[in-house]
Amino acid sequence: MKTNLTIVKIGGNIINDKDNLLSFLVDFSQIKIPKILIHGGGKKATEMAKSLGLQPKMIGGRRVTDDANLEIVTMVYAGLLNKNITAKLQNNNCNAIGLSGADANCILAHKRIIKNVDYGFAGDVDYVNNSAINVFLNNGMTPVFCAITHDKNGQLLNTNADTIASEIAKSMSKNYQVELVYCFEKNGVLQSIEDECSVIENINKRTYEKLKQENIIAEGMLPKLENCFHALENGVRKVIIGNPKVIIDKNQKYTTLML
Repeated sequence: MKTNLTIVKIGGNIINDKDNLLSFLVDFSQIKIPKILIHGGGKKATEMAKSLGLQPKMIGGRRVTDDANLEIVTMVYAGLLNKNITAKLQNNNCNAIGLSGADANCILAHKRIIKNVDYGFAGDVDYVNNSAINVFLNNGMTPVFCAITHDKNGQLLNTNADTIASEIAKSMSKNYQVELVYCFEKNGVLQSIEDECSVIENINKRTYEKLKQENIIAEGMLPKLENCFHALENGVRKVIIGNPKVIIDKNQKYTTLML
């Protein structure tokens, strides 16, 4: 029988707010091992770029990562944020190890192929090294991944954290019963963005298509849900979306994704 593994991805205002982040990390530390944490970059990379006189370029809500901005996101994601999160987890008796995709060759990616838009050094995941990740888990460590991958030719790449979470969950499902949790500032996928109580508790592929047509699910939520379904279609047992407290309190409302 496969061991349970919890994989949590955090982003949005959880990263941006020190108190929210600390509260989440205290709760995350209480989850029984094995577990994995993936984090995005919040607004810190944009703030850092502007402080250095660089104007971040966004197209369709996605960051264009040129040479200068790649240096900044690497410093912020793999350095400042990743190590602060790791240190705070250690403070809460969670033996965390901060990682990028390049460390132990954990996540191999390629530079996104240019079609209509050149996103620069944006990476699309090719392979997750579950054997390497298992070494950490089997030795009682909690991997904490930032949104930086590599191409094994010496090039670092900026990769969407939701995608990294989905791909890690997919790979680890070969050895574990995986629950994948996407945490952000909302209580789940909402019927009305103005109403925090309007959580859509269950979404399957058919419901998803209907909600897209009605423009209830749009913009940034679209790729998040695509990643959810990708994980479910590739062996992940359960995928949920909710606020940070959902990782320790399943009695509140949240969204469960189903095929």
